[in-house]
Amino acid sequence: MARTYSIYEAKARFSEVIREVREGETVTVSYRGEPVAEIRAIRKSKMPTLDERLDHLERRGALVRPVRASRDFKMVARRPGALARFLAERAE
Repeated sequence: MARTYSIYEAKARFSEVIREVREGETVTVSYRGEPVAEIRAIRKSKMPTLDERLDHLERRGALVRPVRASRDFKMVARRPGALARFLAERAE
């Protein structure tokens, strides 16, 4: 069960808060009844790969992966050297 402490209580019982966190609990700190912070243990696991992070975001609903893996892009510049011509015109 996650405990909630006011800022005053968290300061006064800091050792107890840290003990709870070390035991795996998540502690919430509130200011005037509104939660403002969470204290939880640091995970000592390996750094997740990009695919693992993307999978996590997708499960949370924060990310929607595209249906198609790649897109066909059409050329914007019809003639080669468009950038060089643009820069030359700009320099004039």
